Amino acid sequence: MQISKGVEWAAHAAVMMIALPEGRGLKAEALARYHDVPTAYMAKQLQALSKAGIAQSSRGAHGGYRLAKPATGISLWDITAAIEGHAPAFRCTEIRQNGPCGLKRKDCRNPCQIASAFAVAERAFRDSLKTVTLADLAAQVLQNARPEQLSDVGNWLESETMPLSDTS
Repeated sequence: MQISKGVEWAAHAAVMMIALPEGRGLKAEALARYHDVPTAYMAKQLQALSKAGIAQSSRGAHGGYRLAKPATGISLWDITAAIEGHAPAFRCTEIRQNGPCGLKRKDCRNPCQIASAFAVAERAFRDSLKTVTLADLAAQVLQNARPEQLSDVGNWLESETMPLSDTS
């Protein structure tokens, strides 16, 4: 299963937003600069998080993004679904009906074994992502980060965050 860069970028941005003080946000440009990724692409991911109710956006000069709900209530599956959608990664095209020995449509009432195996794997994948919250990830980051690294991030956040207004 291939996960897009957008999911990675959105997850990193969301974890960063955990540390925002109440009433403050980060512009898409700042998050893009922090992660050294294209601003337009980061903005697209943040808009998807906002549309999914994961992030909250504010417009205007004092606009920016912050989490819309507690980090304990946002899973990696929530972020993945916001960016990539809820459609299954494997889509059966009923290839078993093709070719000189293809099955007749009436003989394909049940999913084929291949589609069934992929469906089981995808459920396990999604269920696994649903067990990991942003709060879990942030705790791991804090546990594994060097103190000077945390200080640098804190200083960066202090310089880049701004009070939010005109919440939309």
